[in-house]
Amino acid sequence: MEIFNKNEVSIKMGKTISSYKKDIATLRTGRANPAMLDLIRIDVYGQKMPINQLATVTVPEPRTISIQVWDKNNVNLVDTEIKKSNLGVNPQVDGQILRIRIPQLTEERRKELTKVLKNLGEKAKVSIRNVRRESNDNIKNLLKEKKIGEDESKNFENDVQKSTDENISLIEKILSEKEKEILTL
Repeated sequence: MEIFNKNEVSIKMGKTISSYKKDIATLRTGRANPAMLDLIRIDVYGQKMPINQLATVTVPEPRTISIQVWDKNNVNLVDTEIKKSNLGVNPQVDGQILRIRIPQLTEERRKELTKVLKNLGEKAKVSIRNVRRESNDNIKNLLKEKKIGEDESKNFENDVQKSTDENISLIEKILSEKEKEILTL
């Protein structure tokens, strides 16, 4: 019977990685990406809803996002929230369709985005390290309660460290790819 669950550590770290990927997908690069709108919530029907639950979001061209709002009463709400967001875009309203042209990024905006990206990367790494610390504390408690031996304890800690290193290098890889995408004209 194994008392310490290595899979639990992998699952927690995996959730951190997928959360990080989701966060950086919302960053605006020079291309149109429907994920940019994921953080925008519209206050309709008594609750805050994401745009993709009120409309069909498509990318007809590399620099254009098209939003087909299903209920014409919500068109102005969606338009207003997009303008209020910090995306720096201004939708054109055409009936129930909103079109967003994605402008070229300025050099200054690219540098700002890389700072934001690095900040998100650091938060993800801290989260991974917190999972490691939590796991190591758990291992030490099991050792103190004599539920596992000294050797098992060392093996578990090595496994946790190996998983931590792998996930942190994965974050670094994702970060550098996204940074390259942002800095490419």
